[in-house]
Amino acid sequence: MFTGIVTDLGEVLQLEQKGDLHARIATGYDTARIDIGASIACEGVCLTVIALGSVPRNWFDVEISAESVSKTNLSGWTVGKRLNLERALKVGDELGGHIVSGHVDGVAEVVAIRPEGDSLRVTFRAPEDLAKFIAPKGSVALNGTSLTVNEVDGREFGINFIPHTQKVTTWGGVKLGDRVNLEVDTMARYVARLREWQ
Repeated sequence: MFTGIVTDLGEVLQLEQKGDLHARIATGYDTARIDIGASIACEGVCLTVIALGSVPRNWFDVEISAESVSKTNLSGWTVGKRLNLERALKVGDELGGHIVSGHVDGVAEVVAIRPEGDSLRVTFRAPEDLAKFIAPKGSVALNGTSLTVNEVDGREFGINFIPHTQKVTTWGGVKLGDRVNLEVDTMARYVARLREWQ
């Protein structure tokens, strides 16, 4: 489990397709404190660490299944791409965002960007089957970042990115047409499921 509070900006160092997709990711985390088998959310996708190193800089390796690639934006990863990273939640950690599983539901698209004061207002278009789970003032995880929804209009929803968020995540470089990993709020999913049984 995760909180959607990004704690490091990683970088894709290597990509290799050998059965599954293998990726090497540079990190600011102390790799001496990461165990093989640990879970790290990379752009919101929960991935398992299979190797670690520290030369010439700290890095970890992950394997990514074809299923994960097909359901996320990972097919668009390239060497040099920056990634939002978050270590798994520990008992007693502060829950600063919302409960995030790291199981991406689908891919949203950036359809509009406009400055709003010092902040950035970004409009996303959700897949049709996920739009019903997104509500004004509700939570979503986008590329692993816990965010509050400002408004919803059909499949489109708006998010306000304050300067701090733009600085400490990959959101400072958002562009029109970007494909974004979307995880809807687990609570919204359960409420919708309960209503189906009424």
